[in-house]
Amino acid sequence: MSAIDKKIRVLLVDDHAVVRAGYQMLLKNSADIEVIAEAETGEQACKAYIDHHPDVVVMDLSMPGIGGLEAMRRIVARDANAKILVFSMHEDTVFVEQALQAGAQGYITKSSAPEILVEAIRELASGKSHIDSEIAQKLAFQKARGKDSPFSNLSTREFEIFCLLAEGLNTSEIAKRLSLSYKTVANYSTQIKSKLNVTTVAEIARLAIRHKILDA
Repeated sequence: MSAIDKKIRVLLVDDHAVVRAGYQMLLKNSADIEVIAEAETGEQACKAYIDHHPDVVVMDLSMPGIGGLEAMRRIVARDANAKILVFSMHEDTVFVEQALQAGAQGYITKSSAPEILVEAIRELASGKSHIDSEIAQKLAFQKARGKDSPFSNLSTREFEIFCLLAEGLNTSEIAKRLSLSYKTVANYSTQIKSKLNVTTVAEIARLAIRHKILDA
């Protein structure tokens, strides 16, 4: 197969089979894109990446298990050249900042027009980045105003643990899910509370709801 005919090999990661089927149908109509594997958890995504070496990973953020952010961290730690496009329902810039920090080269929302997904996959495959235009504007506006979100000082790992605490998981449950020690998660929890100037998990949940990270 010549370089011109070479298809962009895509790994789809989303915990909803119906959503993945929709992506499959959409991408099948693009002669230059081929879905070579699917995954429904962050753990499966890491394994599928190793097994298939896709050109582009289309990754959801909210999934069972380790979730999209941690999956990205692990994939990028293994392959610094991994091309990851986040395709998420989250439109808040805090998720975009965290995804980019975790190693994503692209971020589009599930409310985007279908052709945007195809265009973004092509751009990442060619070595470019692609951020949803509305989100890019929001990010630029925030920077121009010098207005950081309260979560800007959190590392990717801290933000991930913050989200799990907000969902109501305790330290032991988070440690098990992220394959960390209880002590490590407890230390992160202390750091998170200090950085966000809160003292209880209830305050963490309220903060998450206020900033639309968690549904009320």
